[in-house]
Amino acid sequence: MISNIKTETPGVQKSHESGRRILVVTAVQAEQEAVLRGLSGDKKFDILLAGVGPAAAAAGTARTLAKAGYGYELVVSAGIGGGFSGRAGVGSLVVSSQIVAADLGVNTPEGFVGIDELGFGPTVIQVDTVLANRVAGALYAAGFTVVTGPVLTVSAGTGTAAGAAELAQRIPGAAAEAMEGYGVAVAAADYGLPTLEIRAISNLIGPRDLTKWRIKEALDILEAAGRILMEVLP
Repeated sequence: MISNIKTETPGVQKSHESGRRILVVTAVQAEQEAVLRGLSGDKKFDILLAGVGPAAAAAGTARTLAKAGYGYELVVSAGIGGGFSGRAGVGSLVVSSQIVAADLGVNTPEGFVGIDELGFGPTVIQVDTVLANRVAGALYAAGFTVVTGPVLTVSAGTGTAAGAAELAQRIPGAAAEAMEGYGVAVAAADYGLPTLEIRAISNLIGPRDLTKWRIKEALDILEAAGRILMEVLP
């Protein structure tokens, strides 16, 4: 489901015929609605509700890019996520420097081995550093607490302190964890498009103490960030 103004192709909401287009991919309705409120109907953005997890994110993004009768120039994976303690606190925003498939590989007695080490393809997708820094700088100037760093994509959220520590050690500088970015980025790369991931941090990664999660506050931050994205994204 893509939200914007009028339907031109089944499943695709298209707001105008030409100009620079940006596809923003979200996982759940609450994220989509927050982004929509923040972007205030800006006609250069389309907001896709793709579903949870890398497979749904990749399928939805690829389907949208294939069906679109007009060109996108950037794909953004946006939503809330978990932050690594000491890197991205609750209430902060993380802008990706890399998008990493953190659990795509094999567990061995010596530790985790990613698909890149197995020779099956990349686990890391680089983002446009200039674009990421421009977005992070604009958000910081607007008063947000902003961190740039690797955003990890996992199929199963990390729910233990040991798991969080292992990821932080294995992926230096890891800032946030979510479940869709790598799928979005792989689909975008197939169309030669750059990807950026932006996460509003609702909780710290580790033991799942839901009393400390701040989902509503993170959604409010995601909405507020959308107003800055209107100005800074091409």
